[in-house]
Amino acid sequence: MFKRTCLALLAALSISPAVFAQDEPNQPAGDARMPPVETGYAAVNDLSMYYEIYGAGEPLIVLHGAYMSIPIMSEFIQQFAQSRQVIAVELQGHGRTADADRPLSYEQMADDVAAMMQEIGIAQADFFGYSLGGGVALQVAIRHPAMAGRLAVASMPFNTDGYHPGMIDMIQTITPEMFAGSPIEESYVSLAPNPDDFPTLVEKLVQLDSEIQDWSPESIQAIESPTLLIFGDSDIVRLEHVVEMFQLRGGNVNGDLAGLPSAQLAVIPGATHTSVLNQVDLLAPIITAFLNAPAAE
Repeated sequence: MFKRTCLALLAALSISPAVFAQDEPNQPAGDARMPPVETGYAAVNDLSMYYEIYGAGEPLIVLHGAYMSIPIMSEFIQQFAQSRQVIAVELQGHGRTADADRPLSYEQMADDVAAMMQEIGIAQADFFGYSLGGGVALQVAIRHPAMAGRLAVASMPFNTDGYHPGMIDMIQTITPEMFAGSPIEESYVSLAPNPDDFPTLVEKLVQLDSEIQDWSPESIQAIESPTLLIFGDSDIVRLEHVVEMFQLRGGNVNGDLAGLPSAQLAVIPGATHTSVLNQVDLLAPIITAFLNAPAAE
């Protein structure tokens, strides 16, 4: 049962149109895609972290999900770069950022992102993170509060109890062989400095997702950044947990009497965890409006 569920999840990731939104150096004639204004590597915490910068304006850091890379976030990047300086990052062991001799952890990846910001001269930025990237964005706000402006966090619980039952059991059945011939594996092989490290990435992600994630409600409540939470109504996260998270961030109030809180919640109808990323035309304007909104009184 769990193996069939796992294969279905991997298949959904593999055929997602976002997977194929590659930013090739030489775009075909007539392609209106905005090219990056800068690409590079930041030497941080034993990593050579790859990043791309698009557009100009207030900085927005975009963080991908597990097994992913910058090209998968391309459609969002293109939308945001119309009015923002977008810094897209590839996390430890993903894309063009080679792995390091250490486990994956949200806390360490958040420290890596903060160090990358310092390296390229970004004192503070807003964040949009999906799944794994959403957890990293939350940890940046917890561990480096002065560096985190507004947070748009998609499809990420704050503790393991937030997942639907059976999710961890399913994750523990994932093996590198399940990705054989998939666009995820092919993308990794085409981008990674060490293409043979894909099994190691799978092993580390399974280990990360199998561990009990126990961020306290108090730590989520103490985050200073205004937060937009984004979930599919059929996500891997229980809706009860979504509401709890929204409430911890200051939501679930009578806005007509108390005023609008600094937290916002978007629940996408008919959307799963994997299909959230396909909702670019719906989500990009919502996220942009949230990022540009005046501070709540």
